[in-house]
Amino acid sequence: MSLTAHIPSHRKPRRNASKIALRAGVAGGVLSTIGVAGAAGPANAEPVTATIEMPTITAELASTVAVSAEATQQVAHAYDLQAQQDAAAAKAAKTAKKEKAEAERKAEAERKAEEAAKKKAAEEAAEKDAAKERASRSTERTTLSASASVGSSVSTGTGSAATVVAFLKAQLGDAYVMGASGPNAWDCSSLVQAAYRTVGVDLPRVSQDQSLAGTQVGTSNLQVGDILYWGGAGSAYHTGVYIGDGQYLDAANPSKGVVIQDLSGYPATGAVRVL
Repeated sequence: MSLTAHIPSHRKPRRNASKIALRAGVAGGVLSTIGVAGAAGPANAEPVTATIEMPTITAELASTVAVSAEATQQVAHAYDLQAQQDAAAAKAAKTAKKEKAEAERKAEAERKAEEAAKKKAAEEAAEKDAAKERASRSTERTTLSASASVGSSVSTGTGSAATVVAFLKAQLGDAYVMGASGPNAWDCSSLVQAAYRTVGVDLPRVSQDQSLAGTQVGTSNLQVGDILYWGGAGSAYHTGVYIGDGQYLDAANPSKGVVIQDLSGYPATGAVRVL
């Protein structure tokens, strides 16, 4: 045995040649990559950390893209067509609404014109009737006055009372106006005075004095032509003339005018007889 056999050798073991070659190749690849990166960009460029792979354009992919573009174009066309249809419908609705409003306005104007024409025709007809009535009353009054002028100053009997009543009925419908004395408006005492004047009887103008004219008679024993009064004798506030069958004729008030009324509805206080 050698004297130095127990002393460990200071020589490094020999490495495998293949491993050394592999390591050298890896190192060389890394160094070459670093060199390329340094040459391609500035010294402070960030290192590349990811790799993007672009898809390979094939015939099938190109066909799919073309179909998708065509479908998008069809949808856009459909939306444009729908928008045009909606605009046309809105315009048509607006036009129809305007035409309907115009038709309704014309119909309302025609209706009003027709109503105005009917109203005017009715007013004209009423005016004609009123004119005829006034003419008739005027003729009747003239006849009554002529009859009275040829009679005695104070006539008695049915004929005189009938003349008074006829004159009064000729005034039916005339207006009541305080202080008026004909020919188309009266108050109560002026109407009674005018009626008796047709037979030659000259009565006082006011109700108080008329209630004292002639002979006092009870309201239970009335005759046609008797003068009725309301209130006390000498202080009466209203007068009328009894025309028979429990009725009297008077110029009642502004709302009624000259009318015939029942004594049962408004009994008289007393009566005087002048015929």
